[in-house]
Amino acid sequence: MNFTVAIVGRPNVGKSTLFNRLAGKRLALVDDTPGVTRDRREGVGHLGDLTFRIFDTAGLEEGDSASLFGRMRFQTEIGIDDADIAIMMIDSRAGITPLDEHFADWIRKKPIHTILVANKCESRAAQSGLYEAFSLGLGEPIGFSAEHGEGLAELYTAILKIAQAEGWDNQEEEPDKEEERAKAIRDEFGEIEDNLDYEFQDDENFDETPLQLAVVGRPNAGKSTLINALIGEERMITGPEAGITRDSISVDWEVAGRPVKLFDTAGLRRKSRVQEKLEKLSVADALRAIQYAEVVVLLIDAELGIEKQDLKIASLVVQEGRGLVVALNKWDLVADRLKVQREAKDTLARSLPQLKGVEVVHFSALTGGGIKMLWPAIEHVHDMWNARVSTAALNRWLTDVIDRHPPPLVAGRRLKIRFAAQVKTRPPTFILFVNRPSDMPDSYLRYLENDLRHAFDLAATPIRFLMRKGANPYEGRRKKRK
Repeated sequence: MNFTVAIVGRPNVGKSTLFNRLAGKRLALVDDTPGVTRDRREGVGHLGDLTFRIFDTAGLEEGDSASLFGRMRFQTEIGIDDADIAIMMIDSRAGITPLDEHFADWIRKKPIHTILVANKCESRAAQSGLYEAFSLGLGEPIGFSAEHGEGLAELYTAILKIAQAEGWDNQEEEPDKEEERAKAIRDEFGEIEDNLDYEFQDDENFDETPLQLAVVGRPNAGKSTLINALIGEERMITGPEAGITRDSISVDWEVAGRPVKLFDTAGLRRKSRVQEKLEKLSVADALRAIQYAEVVVLLIDAELGIEKQDLKIASLVVQEGRGLVVALNKWDLVADRLKVQREAKDTLARSLPQLKGVEVVHFSALTGGGIKMLWPAIEHVHDMWNARVSTAALNRWLTDVIDRHPPPLVAGRRLKIRFAAQVKTRPPTFILFVNRPSDMPDSYLRYLENDLRHAFDLAATPIRFLMRKGANPYEGRRKKRK
């Protein structure tokens, strides 16, 4: 993986479809709506025996630098500057547009190898657009269909020639084997659409597993601004507009030598307000981020306070068994800070009793004030999420807690908890051997959970109990007597 490829072009020409095909996974959102992609997405591309870093970029559009289109174009320019090869895509069915000509002139001035791809060439109606593409002055266009996988062999040949000329690939192919190699690629990638699966993470970039950290919250809470502040660069598009982020974008970060994979997610609105298909896809991507994360930072606008939607998101994080950190952003704009802080803690204690002691931090992602307190909170929650209690200590605690408050009577019979053990971490999960598991009331389990948190310092992490019925020691004797 010693070179980088950036996919560029105007909106809705099929860049994300090609990105997903080369990555072998549905990592980028794809929809017929123009301008779905806004932030540049990074992944690992595979084409035959070639492996390379790949960027999916926002559609190139003209606009003022301060506008949303201007900020999207700025992120695309950064992707091109970091790349070795640019794949310039056009829509062959629409033909060459003035926007294609404008950005072809722009990319010709860049010191980068460019491959021109005429997408959507699966029909004869697109042939005229393919021939028009010669006028862009970017060399011979490749007739392509990102949706159906046509033209991948030609794309492989074009990338391989550049890689060999630059010394990025040391393999020398014999001329008589070139057609055999092209056929093998067609066979390999022709059916890839059936094998694509929506996956959230790609660990191929890492020698060791990084901490998976997702930032979630309502729209315009400052999630992208926080990501930029943590990594120290303008990696995500930010602005006053709500709902800028659509995809769950992953970013590599490192803290004191510890690798972290950050995920910026789309804002989560109330379900009743999510009507459009594109927003539903964005919400599904954000929910998938929570499922794959280890720790989730719930970002809240401190000026607005904790609302019902924030509590729903927090409950979802707990249900998924992820570590949770609650972060109050825009702290520099809060007038009565003590009041806001007190109200936030009271609301969480009242509405999230299943997660007592949840970490709450406050800062300003825009100015950076107080942001240094976020990582220690994340690290503490992650440690609790991975905590393990020895069986001996756990059963000493169980004996003591039962002596103080025995299980209740159910139908005139006493419930007996004979033994306890921790069966897994991430989150801490405990098994209780009970004589009648189905009769154990939830109220007593909550009592055990709260006492367990206090005894072993397991605040801010979900705890799960599994019930099993212990073997009856007298069952065998009864059979012998019969």
